[in-house]
Amino acid sequence: MLDRDGFRPNVGIILLNQKNQVFWGKRIRTHSWQFPQGGIDRGENPEQAMFRELHEEVGLAPEHVRIVARTRDWLRYEVPDRYIRRDARGHYKGQKQIWFLLQLLGHDWDLNLRATNHPEFDAWRWNDYWVPLGVVVEFKRGVYEMALTELARFLPRHEQRNRYLRGGMRAREHDRLDPLTGAGHAGVGLELPPGATFDPDPSHSAAAQPAAAAPPPISSTPSQKDRPRHDAARS
Repeated sequence: MLDRDGFRPNVGIILLNQKNQVFWGKRIRTHSWQFPQGGIDRGENPEQAMFRELHEEVGLAPEHVRIVARTRDWLRYEVPDRYIRRDARGHYKGQKQIWFLLQLLGHDWDLNLRATNHPEFDAWRWNDYWVPLGVVVEFKRGVYEMALTELARFLPRHEQRNRYLRGGMRAREHDRLDPLTGAGHAGVGLELPPGATFDPDPSHSAAAQPAAAAPPPISSTPSQKDRPRHDAARS
């Protein structure tokens, strides 16, 4: 299902634990890390698609999370031609996404990467909200930066300040809006700190699934979800 501009509707998920650390999943059989995401099926609204993807990719149910905020508008990224099926080139352009910021109400052991027969991730970990995006496939980094920046002001407690914005600039303050209906994003770039790492949470539950020891270099192969579905070209 594509829009008139060739973008497939999609949702992205930024999942927080009680320390405002963010869930990262490692793409199965790759070295690429990313947030949960997936397409919006025909007849679904973004929130319904988000809860479906949350279960399929992370194994969580609606009662395990609280919706904190969502992006106000669609955020888009284009997929390079070399990653697009030849028969879809010319009309499939990429993804347009609504991003949700979720607070985990459950525990680490509620996470389940094998909730379906087609898992998307084979490892996961918690990381600080602001981390380098080098482990994300290159064409998605801009959308990640925009989503993280727009939703940062809704972080619980006092973590909304982006300490790593370029030149000491902070995300622009807008009039407070209902976070569930969206908030305007600040188009400010990220500059992440030297020496920042993907160190695991030392209090990470032993009952949770094991995470990889360190984030490897970015994969040159994008997720299958970035490729158009067989029915996309007909939509």
